[in-house]
Amino acid sequence: MTESPGQAVLVELSLRVNGEERSLVVDTRTSLLDLLRERLGLTGAKKGCDHGQCGACTVLIDGRRANACLALAVAHTDADVVTVEGLAANGDLDPLQRAFVEHDAFQCGYCTPGQLCSATGMLDELADGWPSAVSEGDVELTAAEVRERMSGNICRCGAYANLVAAIVEAGP
Repeated sequence: MTESPGQAVLVELSLRVNGEERSLVVDTRTSLLDLLRERLGLTGAKKGCDHGQCGACTVLIDGRRANACLALAVAHTDADVVTVEGLAANGDLDPLQRAFVEHDAFQCGYCTPGQLCSATGMLDELADGWPSAVSEGDVELTAAEVRERMSGNICRCGAYANLVAAIVEAGP
């Protein structure tokens, strides 16, 4: 196929978003974040910096946390994507979501969807025994461990103390 510079190249892709199979035709330059927000109407993941530095767009791709602003949608054909909208089950909040509410782990709420998805992925990493920069031997969920593992998610309001308390409570 011959392409002109700057001309859109469209491809069909399929992926599972929050358990639902989706097939779309997208421009190969479309980020996963833009696909979720603009094409699928899932606006939980936020466009914060659009450079992968703030974590507001964090989603789970095949169970691992990722910045959706940096992920090209076409690179994730057949992937299983979970957004904050997919964390609750049958209208019941996930234990981590409940802990965020109980600990007032948000102020303006802009970063909250990314924080929730990142914390979900982080707790899974911890359960799988993944070490971090502060881990020593057996990995346990301490405040220092949470702060290190969540360091890619920025809260401009500074609700970190409550975020850490919520995650520690919801953890193992």
